[in-house]
Amino acid sequence: MDAPTPTPKNTAAFYAQSAIAFGLALFTMLAAVYYLPADPWPKAFLGLGTVFLTTSAFSLAKCVRDAHESQYVVSRLDQARVDRLLAEHDPWREVG
Repeated sequence: MDAPTPTPKNTAAFYAQSAIAFGLALFTMLAAVYYLPADPWPKAFLGLGTVFLTTSAFSLAKCVRDAHESQYVVSRLDQARVDRLLAEHDPWREVG
């Protein structure tokens, strides 16, 4: 009665597609800010905002992933404890 280990659901093609989409979106945004007909200060503000948004999105994704993985590990530890207790339990053993 072992809990099945999760199988990876993402393929290499999905990772490649995600990386390409991310790179294209970031490049497009930074190019749009660069070619924006405005003074350097608003362009710098928008560029830094884009970089901050990107890094905070990575941090949020990491936190969500870590929380999900920790829940999985805790549930596996709890299941291992229950399995050990059930394996050690002898209903015919005399108490006392």
